[in-house]
Amino acid sequence: MKKFTKEENSWALYDWGSSAYSIIITTAIFPIFYKGSATAAGIDTSDSTVYLSYTIAIFTFILAMIGPILGTIADYKGFKKKFFYFFFFLGVTATALLAFIPYDKWYLFLICYTFAALGATGANVFYDGFIVDVTTNERMSRVSSRGYGLGYIGSAIPFLISIVIILLASNNIIPISDITASRIAFLITAAWWIIFAIPMFKNVKQIHYIEREKNLITQSFKRLGKTVKEIRQYRALFLFLIAYFFYIDGVGTIISMSTAYGTDLGLKSTDLIIVLFVTQVVAAPFAILYGRLAVRFSEKKMLYVGIIVYTIVCTYAFFLETITDFWILAMLVATSQGGIQALSRSYFGKLIPKENSNEFFGFYNIFGKFASIMGPLLIGFTTQVTGNSSYGVFSLIILFIIGIIVLTQVPEPEEAPKPVPVDAV
Repeated sequence: MKKFTKEENSWALYDWGSSAYSIIITTAIFPIFYKGSATAAGIDTSDSTVYLSYTIAIFTFILAMIGPILGTIADYKGFKKKFFYFFFFLGVTATALLAFIPYDKWYLFLICYTFAALGATGANVFYDGFIVDVTTNERMSRVSSRGYGLGYIGSAIPFLISIVIILLASNNIIPISDITASRIAFLITAAWWIIFAIPMFKNVKQIHYIEREKNLITQSFKRLGKTVKEIRQYRALFLFLIAYFFYIDGVGTIISMSTAYGTDLGLKSTDLIIVLFVTQVVAAPFAILYGRLAVRFSEKKMLYVGIIVYTIVCTYAFFLETITDFWILAMLVATSQGGIQALSRSYFGKLIPKENSNEFFGFYNIFGKFASIMGPLLIGFTTQVTGNSSYGVFSLIILFIIGIIVLTQVPEPEEAPKPVPVDAV
């Protein structure tokens, strides 16, 4: 396979920058920072985990509702980049604002986090849609996996800088508090995200589109309605979305709730952060490896591997007690979290018509986001009922089992009939 093109590299490099948000805000530093704020305000640790779960459910529900609508409009010429810009700047701005909220206002952190998450995940809807504009079906799995691989490597750098600042502050080596050090990490995240989005802004263009027409919004809703009616006719696409709905739920929930879960088990914040940093480093080559193996063995078979690994993760998490157990769990997640997400994106990209990529990726994301509502709610509810976070994580295993069963019924992309472009009506 020839070298990656300028457009492919620019697209993948956005992952290098935006993934700093994923690790620092979604997974590592912000959840710990928020938990500390809530605890200082007298909130029980289990309750603060529940509030975080419900917050994640709220913003994913909002995005799930607007994603397909905006995606349908974005398929018109010139709109994809504009929507991408809007959500990108919303995410960056809200992330930076996290650094300026008073520490005792834990509920304001959750509100601001909601806007940051809406921006980050909203931008990713259109970022995912751009994959059909920067590469071909034959190269898609490699390009998608490379994006995740670069994301893990790129995010590890600002994460390491943030860890060093936090550790120096906690050991009184530099004259700032742990709280201030975490605030600096939020600003680093926003700056890193902006810098490495620049190549995406300059070099990635919307190649596949539908020409604009009169009454654009009205026509978009008609196209969306037509797609909803017809999508069930395409068995491969519909079955894949069902399978994706279940297995990606577990993946996203484990990623977003891992530090809160570790905190509930009594693990130290510094230990959690170090584990998550190493996880980023290990995940990078495995994400790229998934892409290479998918070329050899098929994306579907590698998705099976990823789902099985996550089933093992849920089972092992139930018995987790020590930092050593958490290390083992984190390394298991590292082997597959990037690969399963990258191959899901490329698998779906091969099933859809390129002219309607944003509309169909809107559905792709709505299935993922609705799933992300169910997972955190399941953990939150189970934790409240049992008083034990381990039962909540273990309950996710059923989602992976259902996902892999449905996936067995999905044909390979090259064997599946493609949906025809949904023309304006």
